[in-house]
Amino acid sequence: MLQESSVDSSGSRFAPLVVLELASDTKEEAITWLLSRIRDRQQNGGAELLVEQLGPGIGVKEKENPNMFLVGASMQRLLCGAEDLGLFKECTDGSMRAFTFASKHNFKDFKGDGDSFLSMAECQYVIKHELDTLRAKEETNVPGYSHAKLYPGKSIIRRLLSKGILIQMFPLHEKEELKRLSFSWYKKVKLSLQPLDDIRHYYGEGQALYFGFLEYFTFALVPMALIGVPYYLFDWEDYDKYVVFAVFNLVWCTVILELWKRRSASLAYYWGTLCRKKAFEEPRPGFHGVLGHNPVTGRAEPIYPTSKRHLRVYLVSLPFVLLCLYLSLYVMMIYFLMEGWALSIYDENPTFWTHILLFIPSIIYAVVIEAMNLIYRYAAEFLTEWENHRLESSYQNHLVLKVLVFNFFSCFASLFYIAFVMQDMELLRQSLATLLITSQILNQFMEAFLPYWLQRRRNKKMIRKVQKRRMYEEKELPLVEQVRLEADMSTYLGTFDDYLELFLLFGYVSLFSCVFPLAAVLVVLNNITEVYSDAFKMCRVFKRPFADPAANIGVWQLAFEAMSVIAVVTNCALIGMSPQVRSYFPESETQLILCTVAAEHVLLGFKFILTFLIQDVPKHIQDKLARLEFESLEALKKKRQLHGGKCWKPHSSVRLSSEEDRCACRY
Repeated sequence: MLQESSVDSSGSRFAPLVVLELASDTKEEAITWLLSRIRDRQQNGGAELLVEQLGPGIGVKEKENPNMFLVGASMQRLLCGAEDLGLFKECTDGSMRAFTFASKHNFKDFKGDGDSFLSMAECQYVIKHELDTLRAKEETNVPGYSHAKLYPGKSIIRRLLSKGILIQMFPLHEKEELKRLSFSWYKKVKLSLQPLDDIRHYYGEGQALYFGFLEYFTFALVPMALIGVPYYLFDWEDYDKYVVFAVFNLVWCTVILELWKRRSASLAYYWGTLCRKKAFEEPRPGFHGVLGHNPVTGRAEPIYPTSKRHLRVYLVSLPFVLLCLYLSLYVMMIYFLMEGWALSIYDENPTFWTHILLFIPSIIYAVVIEAMNLIYRYAAEFLTEWENHRLESSYQNHLVLKVLVFNFFSCFASLFYIAFVMQDMELLRQSLATLLITSQILNQFMEAFLPYWLQRRRNKKMIRKVQKRRMYEEKELPLVEQVRLEADMSTYLGTFDDYLELFLLFGYVSLFSCVFPLAAVLVVLNNITEVYSDAFKMCRVFKRPFADPAANIGVWQLAFEAMSVIAVVTNCALIGMSPQVRSYFPESETQLILCTVAAEHVLLGFKFILTFLIQDVPKHIQDKLARLEFESLEALKKKRQLHGGKCWKPHSSVRLSSEEDRCACRY
């Protein structure tokens, strides 16, 4: 917890965990109403949290936003919130079970009042959940804002965000814990695994799973890199012998993805997210429509016809994506014209400088690809927002699909054209190497160094605060200064771009690395620097994100598996085009094609057999999950017996304890 505490208006001391920043011109009646709803007891529809206004900074000359508030909670309130969320914690017998307040002493790390039982990330996640579920009662609008309409059951925080009354809500860093994590994570160069448990403890399961996957992907590339080096050194011009490398590539793609599922399941189980039930998904803040009633919850909420959304998707978004793909194809043809021009100059005058000129078109094309991907990303976000998806998961799925299709086409279309239309393996190798190296350099620059530089240059107030922080290097930075310092930091936008980068690197390695064996070596080096740059930006550049209790990497697992299927087809085609294989069919092109297709089907079948044989969840974890389910059923039987054999149906939030015991901490 934070060492410095605040005092609520009721006189209760609490550790501030979350910051709410309202607009500087927010009306007083709206502030009073919001604070009263946050402090009000749960049975009255409030969040029952502790909140206090942030005081002015020390020696501040410029005008600061006065409407910044610190939010915290008592430990009993946090424990009850953990039960409501169904957080899984380790019991004294070593099993993972949903936490209940009534049986709190049966959990391994619960001591005394439970002050250190929940991590700070879990506490902040509880507070975020309580604020997100704070709902309007009889109010028709936010006090003082007639345009900010409310209705019973509407999320107050979401409405304030959508109307610009609430600027941001973010969790605070814990300075000492962040220092320890930074030192063990990126401040020293070491040949050891990342501190995934510490990352999960501080940032949550979603971030820890990303860094776990990055680490796993890097180690999985080592065998391919070790095999690729001798191929590069000894068989560079002998394309006949890349057949073995291509076959190894096919098996490698399948095995590493299946083994990652097992690794992910193990991590999720011991972090308590594998068995956790997914919470009921609320409408997105930007979702709009005609006011109606949700047939599941019975609450009033906007209703938007699915048919209208489909019309927007298929009549606007889909044609736009196809148009962007056409423009990407047009840019690719310009690139080939530039390649031809550079090659003609080299043929006329083969010197050192004209040889360097051969790489210029590929470098320019790689930079243009990155620029197109960035512009398209903003357009895809705008279109997906305009489609008006009700749920955040639906919004993310449509956005991921749009971005993946375009990025795949823009990054790999030229390589497919060179490989299967031009059939120029020398140019394919050169283009792959140039695209891979250039994209890695640009990504490192865009992801870490540019945000940090902009953060220091764009905001003079931020620079003054950083300088002020240096004055406190030997002391503890005051809480007021820490809060205002973090409020000015850039907001972390999630792991979308990080997974997208790994997806494209996986594509470069799995699709065409047999003609450029050093691809795996370059990706390993990139991933090593990626660990340090991502850790640096998480700890130094961005605000602390709220924890995301993820059980896996989500839709990205499907994306990587789809890429592995495409890799089977691509590598089989490359094998079929090799002179060694063609020599077996000197007169019949049809037989060559049929044999290649047959081999591709056999390998796809082998891939799916491997997928079936390698279990997604390790056997010992399956046994623990089955035991937990058995004990839950036995507990329900005992409950029925206690109720005279009647069919007793527990409330959704009750787990082996009575409602009175569960809520005893609240009253």
